[in-house]
Amino acid sequence: MEATARELNQQSSAILDRVERGEEITVTRNGRPVARIVPIDHTDVPPFPTTPIGYIDLPEIDLGEPMTNEEMHGLLRGMGE
Repeated sequence: MEATARELNQQSSAILDRVERGEEITVTRNGRPVARIVPIDHTDVPPFPTTPIGYIDLPEIDLGEPMTNEEMHGLLRGMGE
């Protein structure tokens, strides 16, 4: 099926119903095809990645010697005010 941009704007729900039933729609503007609306095959699009992403190498950061809770409180005192 072919639909003009105006038809898509005014009849989008009806056009999407046809796509949902399996029809492909070519959208035209001034007689030229500009887009194609096709049904989604849900078996081709997984809802989330199904393969491992892999390992992430994090850089080592030297933060110096460990701090006590009192030293951390002293360092953070007044921040965010």
